[in-house]
Amino acid sequence: MKSMTGYGRGDCARDGFNVTVELSSVNRKQAEISVNLPRELEMLEARIRETILKEVSRGRLTTRVSVHAGDGKSSARMHLNVSLAKAYAHELGKLARELKLTGPVTLDHLVRAPGVFQTDAELVETEDLWPAVAPALQAALAALVKMRSREGAHLAQDLAARVTVMRKCVERVAKQAPKSAARYRSQLIERIQSAGLPAPAGDDERLLKEIVYFADRSDITEELTRLQSHFQQFDDCRKAKEPVGRTLDFLAQEMNREINTIGSKANDALISNEVVTLKAELEKFREQAQNVE
Repeated sequence: MKSMTGYGRGDCARDGFNVTVELSSVNRKQAEISVNLPRELEMLEARIRETILKEVSRGRLTTRVSVHAGDGKSSARMHLNVSLAKAYAHELGKLARELKLTGPVTLDHLVRAPGVFQTDAELVETEDLWPAVAPALQAALAALVKMRSREGAHLAQDLAARVTVMRKCVERVAKQAPKSAARYRSQLIERIQSAGLPAPAGDDERLLKEIVYFADRSDITEELTRLQSHFQQFDDCRKAKEPVGRTLDFLAQEMNREINTIGSKANDALISNEVVTLKAELEKFREQAQNVE
């Protein structure tokens, strides 16, 4: 079980370039990946996304990649594209004459033109940088997954504690439920007597029908059985290696359905109190489950 929040960083120095990849993730119902790349690496975005999706299936993940010339290239970090500068000077001079503008084309104009000054990273081919980006990305992913796994272990413990409380509540409800019909029978006889009517015999047909009807209407055996099944499915999720966040969301919805049904059926104060506890613990379970990948 992994959390959806985490951070990882990876660095790689290769062929005179230093590549840094940073990954950070937060909660999201689906996988949502944002990739921030230098212009010269934009062609690698698809490969980066594909690599990330092999490790991350849920959460909003932000990727930042930066490229810098290594120490060995400190003397050649900036390059002047002379031919491009000459072309700019010719075209700007021509434009000035056509528009009848005064003043010469200056060096300041040329150095501001796109592409006249280029860095080492801008001159290198995109594919040449992938061998450096790939290991940095893998290192960042490994660190991210490790953090998500560590936090996921804490989430699993908290979720298990919530389920333990709910299991105990369900056990108490199961013990109390069979007593409801007998208590209803006693209360029914008391109301008849308080109205000044003679108490019906134990085998009175109308009394028996009313008790059977009550028992059938308030029977929560199926709901308790399904809750126990959901608890067992949670235990299976704890052992699973694949992402279980969506499964936990579904289990929370189903448990909520069963608990609400028990609350509406049970005509018993003790069971109603247990339902309140079940709902409180389930809400905490649901909130934590939203953090799980």
